Amino acid sequence: YIGSKPADKVLTASDITDGIISSAKIADGTIVNDDVNASAAIVASKLSGAGITVADQWRLTTSKTSDGDITANLERCNTGIQGTLGSAMTESSGIFTFPSTGIYQVLVAASFTGASENAMQVLIKGTADNSSYTTLALIYDGQRNATDTSGGSSGSTIVDITDTSTHKIKFAAGSLSAGSSVNGHDDENQTTFSFIRLGE
Repeated sequence: YIGSKPADKVLTASDITDGIISSAKIADGTIVNDDVNASAAIVASKLSGAGITVADQWRLTTSKTSDGDITANLERCNTGIQGTLGSAMTESSGIFTFPSTGIYQVLVAASFTGASENAMQVLIKGTADNSSYTTLALIYDGQRNATDTSGGSSGSTIVDITDTSTHKIKFAAGSLSAGSSVNGHDDENQTTFSFIRLGE
């Protein structure tokens, strides 16, 4: 300055033109939780990996009466108000492909019918190479007899899907003798397979 320096003036909101402060002018790591208004409604799409982004459920539409992989009669649950969240699982010949990488919970709720059965089973099987499957979880129903012919059981596993082209899931039935079945229905859930993405 030539002459006296003007007196300092406190900067106010009216001195700043609307829209002039950009992200480049905000130092990284300076915004903290206290800076966010308690009533801020931040949509989930702005929060990468936050919250559950996939919830999908399938069911067996026809009862399976023999041991082995469940390769057919599978559909997404679609009766009444049943719904899903996010991108869908895809299924081909009983092999399920995940829509995106992440940590998923895979749940089975199985309904069984069979007399004098010790352990009717549904198995959750997984592969990391799109070829060799190992049993990740075993869901079974205990002793059945002539007067106690139906029952159900559930179980789950958590899987780390790092590559959707190689990491897949399938299901199988086991320990079914003549007259036994893993129950299915095309209008209601009797045996279901659920997939919930828990996070990155």
